[in-house]
Amino acid sequence: MYGSLQGLAGGSRQHSDTLKRRRKRWGGLRQQWKLLGLFEIDPQHEFYSLTCMMKEGLAAAIQNTIDTAPTNNLVDEDFKMKDTQIHEGFTLQTFAGQVFANFRTALGITEREYQLSLCSHSSYLQFISNSKSKADFFLTNDKRLFLKTQNKTEIRFLLGNLKIYMAHLRKYPHSLLVKFLGVHKIKIPHKRKKYFIVMQSVFYPDDRISARYDIKGCEVSRWTEPSPEGNQVIVVLKDLNFKDEYIHLGKQRSWLLCQMEIDTHFLRQLNVLDYSFLLAHQPLHHDERPHCITFGSLIVRTKKSVTPSPSPSASSAVFSDKDSYHTRKCVAEGRRQCGGSISDSGEGDASLGDEPEDFLVHNRRLLPNFKNPLHVIDGPEQRYFVGIIDIFTVYSLRKRLEHWWKRLRHPGKSFSTVSPPAYCTRLCEWVKDHSK
Repeated sequence: MYGSLQGLAGGSRQHSDTLKRRRKRWGGLRQQWKLLGLFEIDPQHEFYSLTCMMKEGLAAAIQNTIDTAPTNNLVDEDFKMKDTQIHEGFTLQTFAGQVFANFRTALGITEREYQLSLCSHSSYLQFISNSKSKADFFLTNDKRLFLKTQNKTEIRFLLGNLKIYMAHLRKYPHSLLVKFLGVHKIKIPHKRKKYFIVMQSVFYPDDRISARYDIKGCEVSRWTEPSPEGNQVIVVLKDLNFKDEYIHLGKQRSWLLCQMEIDTHFLRQLNVLDYSFLLAHQPLHHDERPHCITFGSLIVRTKKSVTPSPSPSASSAVFSDKDSYHTRKCVAEGRRQCGGSISDSGEGDASLGDEPEDFLVHNRRLLPNFKNPLHVIDGPEQRYFVGIIDIFTVYSLRKRLEHWWKRLRHPGKSFSTVSPPAYCTRLCEWVKDHSK
């Protein structure tokens, strides 16, 4: 019996040593990967089990919308709908599933594409953020979609304002606001339930991006140490890192300033602050520059600008009568942006006639022929990725008190916690001052 006990003790010590070695190995890798900011969630990762459950649950939830006949006639009940699916070892709840499925279709994302991106066999990537929030950030392996954990209050705020958020994006289809594609809750027995959202990544595709910024329009705590030159470290820089630099947009600048005012005014009405203007850039290839645009490519881009196709990969379509005005306006806008240098093979100028200028009311622009056109603007030499994210911070009593405390702590300096009207104005001014 003593020998048996010795064997058990030896086995226990061996198991303990194995766990220690694994933790040490994981700790070393984690320290190394923290420098990179982005790494794969493999079987040794602390979130591997969670992300596998998320993928399994999402695959079933999206299959539900694939099997259900889509409808364009959404009613109030659709915004309040909760669908719960029980899986082995966990439960996944989907909020307003039909509403988000409808929205994905409007963006030109098919349910099959959405399912493939979220639920492929490839592991998710974890993004190590320098954000002060305790949220966990995951990227799909193709880097197309972002998943972020949120607290219950933030989810309640999003769902409570979902209807007006969708109405804003219908009115301004080229809005800079982050595109939320799904809201879910996962519950694992004996563990704390997690709420998470799925959204489009503003920085997609990121193959050639040379710099990334998170801008709030202020100076306190708005500096990040850049990565060493030649190092492949992924670092998201901040306001003070962008000092003396400019967003060179040329004739596209007026559109950006206008849309910034529209979107931040909407957020001001929601009484929120502390949102970020994401910015990244990469050099344009010679054949991507405005002076190289042909009339044929202009037509393709115009179609994308007027109404999305059922799939981002589909580019051939016939314009409907209701889109004819937008089509001609977009062609004319394309000519203007390119200095009227586009060859049209004798097609003649696109006359706008006397139709009402609802094109301007919706602040549409000529979208680039790119995978992520709603968050991409091409300047004369650079391609810019832009978007507004983190729109959940309400100007509550706690934030008001924080504002007064920061005023005492940082006299004469600008900081993030200010009233929604001041935040809105300041961020728009930053973009205006830092663009040409």
